[in-house]
Amino acid sequence: MSGNGNAAATAEENSPKMRVIRVGTRKSQLARIQTDSVVATLKASYPGLQFEIIAMSTTGDKILDTALSKIGEKSLFTKELEHALEKNEVDLVVHSLKDLPTVLPPGFTIGAICKRENPHDAVVFHPKFVGKTLETLPEKSVVGTSSLRRAAQLQRKFPHLEFRSIRGNLNTRLRKLDEQQEFSAIILATAGLQRMGWHNRILHPEECMYAVGQGALGVEVRAKDQDILDLVGVLHDPETLLRCIAERAFLRHLEGGCSVPVAVHTAMKDGQLYLTGGVWSLDGSDSIQETMQATIHVPAQHEDGPEDDPQLVGITARNIPRGPQLAAQNLGISLANLLLSKGAKNILDVARQLNDAH
Repeated sequence: MSGNGNAAATAEENSPKMRVIRVGTRKSQLARIQTDSVVATLKASYPGLQFEIIAMSTTGDKILDTALSKIGEKSLFTKELEHALEKNEVDLVVHSLKDLPTVLPPGFTIGAICKRENPHDAVVFHPKFVGKTLETLPEKSVVGTSSLRRAAQLQRKFPHLEFRSIRGNLNTRLRKLDEQQEFSAIILATAGLQRMGWHNRILHPEECMYAVGQGALGVEVRAKDQDILDLVGVLHDPETLLRCIAERAFLRHLEGGCSVPVAVHTAMKDGQLYLTGGVWSLDGSDSIQETMQATIHVPAQHEDGPEDDPQLVGITARNIPRGPQLAAQNLGISLANLLLSKGAKNILDVARQLNDAH
């Protein structure tokens, strides 16, 4: 018996240790749920690997008394995670794609974009207003949102309402809504509410165009870490990838960000990618919206084998054919140029100045 035990121990010592992939994430419950879903997919694809989740707080998690658009920092929810990537403390980081700027710091890339959930916004009402709509809320009711994009669009449609900044993670914002009397309703991303399992709080999404990348998860890696790039490549969802390349190219070419109201809507149908983009003044009174389309066939993964590696709007997708990616990027740039030719730059410049002044 003891002889067998020694032999087993020796075999265990000699067997190769399981490689551990370290995954960085924010500490919030939603971030953990999102990261767990990505890790579960990776585990299914790579049963021989171990995954360790490392959670950390970001600047955006710590500064909760200021509207996001006022902080003037493009990487509010990503900087600390990128530092950990840079110092090789983690191998990959899971983000909400809408938190990732269209220009990433040197040395980083988005190595995967996962299948998108519902990208629309949802209205969540204070318990005493359940059954209402934004249209039927009393005059001067206060609606909370952390987004200039949502406020500008909704202010235009519902001038009888007041829109005020509300900060914090999803749990915090819902608690502020339910326990305080300040807000009659708040606007949140449907995808986050769904991932948290709070389907019962979602009331019909208002007809808002959404933020670039909303509803999709992005996996950020070191741009030169070929091993990890290959590993996360299985997570790419081709349709989501192409829609988000078009959206990010549109935003980048407009030089938009979270300090100006820019929104999009994309759809794939019968080999056509439709992109609608819009810009608004802060109060929603001035706006330009246009739609363009391009013929793009959603490719299967690995169809043409690995491609060359230059990033498109911060994204590396070597296992997706290059042609459709370039077509999606060109669609975003063309739509941005159309809006710029119709006066979008002036609207955005004024919005930026007003936002900075307040």
